Amino acid sequence: MRALSSSDTRQRLLDSTERLIYQGGISATGMDLIVKSSGVARKSIYRYFNSKEDLVAAALSARDQRWMEWFIQASSKAHHPDENLLSTFDALETWFATPDFRGCAFINAAGEIGDVDAPVRIVAKEHKIKLHAHLRELTSKCVGPDADQLAAEFLILIEGAITVALIMGDKNSARQAKIMATKLLSIAKENNQPL
Repeated sequence: MRALSSSDTRQRLLDSTERLIYQGGISATGMDLIVKSSGVARKSIYRYFNSKEDLVAAALSARDQRWMEWFIQASSKAHHPDENLLSTFDALETWFATPDFRGCAFINAAGEIGDVDAPVRIVAKEHKIKLHAHLRELTSKCVGPDADQLAAEFLILIEGAITVALIMGDKNSARQAKIMATKLLSIAKENNQPL
């Protein structure tokens, strides 16, 4: 049996930690559970991460990268900018239907950490900034000068749809948010027409 490389060990730690905190939360995920789930000795964990908080922040950073890649790809397939923008809600609907859907990992994690300067809160904020930037890129192709406002509105619709899907169990929230988004896009386009 071959020994795991340090990158394999680190990746196993990140994968296990991400899965466990997404399923049960940061507080409910103790180091013993991470050790058991990952198969990595506690002593080895501290070779890679100074603390549980650093491990959780790194796991969330990895999730951010993977989630954003998926979301960007899912909202870049159409041939028309309006369709790409609105497809963000189709991507959410697909995600909500997955059996392991537990809401937004970043909102969930940030809700457990009181210190706004804690690494976990910083990763969560950075994720939302990246999401907003992607929406800004999409909206700029649809409405020009009103792109900032429309991107902020779409971010709120997305966050609301995720929350309603998790808390209320309403997997149709993405579809409902898409209806509202279509109206907002239409209004923004009307406001950009020359007089």
